[in-house]
Amino acid sequence: MDVEHVIGLPHPRLRPFVTRYSGYRMHTEPGIHRGLPSRSLTLIVTMDGTVDLAQGRFATLCGGLHDEAVIITHDGFQHGVQCELTPLGMRAFFGMPAGELAATTVGLDTLDAPASELRERLQEATTWADRFARLDAVLGRLIKPVKQQVEVAWAWQRLASGAPVGEIAAEVGWSRQHLSARFAAEYGLTPKVMGRVMRFERANRMLRGEVRPTLTEVAVACGYTDQAHFNRDWRALCGGTPTEWIAAELPFVQGSEDGQGAR
Repeated sequence: MDVEHVIGLPHPRLRPFVTRYSGYRMHTEPGIHRGLPSRSLTLIVTMDGTVDLAQGRFATLCGGLHDEAVIITHDGFQHGVQCELTPLGMRAFFGMPAGELAATTVGLDTLDAPASELRERLQEATTWADRFARLDAVLGRLIKPVKQQVEVAWAWQRLASGAPVGEIAAEVGWSRQHLSARFAAEYGLTPKVMGRVMRFERANRMLRGEVRPTLTEVAVACGYTDQAHFNRDWRALCGGTPTEWIAAELPFVQGSEDGQGAR
């Protein structure tokens, strides 16, 4: 197994729209990989091969927010760059709310983006730092003025801090039903489901750390009522228990959390 992950931060001007770049080059046994739910949309540009999903094969793609694992099949070689987009980034780069891509993946060219140029420029680069800089340049050209409904943006921030949905609805002066409808239109998931995804993401990041806590410690830290609740939620969002995911996936994804920085 030969796995390389390199993490890069986008240019400061892009950081409201892209949280980070993850360059990867992996030689492993053929198999499957689970793309896990998170608060980020996924933009991938491959440098070799394709990303193979149930929806098709993609050399470049953009995937929306989702509440279950996306199954990726591979032949043992994967090479490209993954960009973690914020929902605001969907509006800035492609002029649409994240909700329009909920639970689906499309080729980047369908979003009127320079997919071929991005791929060619990354293939020409010789270092990860250069590839990330080229992403900065192309994505920077795509930025458009963005505007979000204040109440919906506030609800996202409060969910990320762990606030309950009823409390958020009271803060913005909406009923829970109206908040849920407006939130889902913008992001593609309801506040309740998005809160579950954010909690799952926190747990997942804890397990990817250099010093791995016990599953009980993760469950307590992330607000699960008990270990059974933790396992049920994880199975629903991941397709397996935490123990099963650790055995099957952790060796391949741990580097994406702690990978070396681009130089």
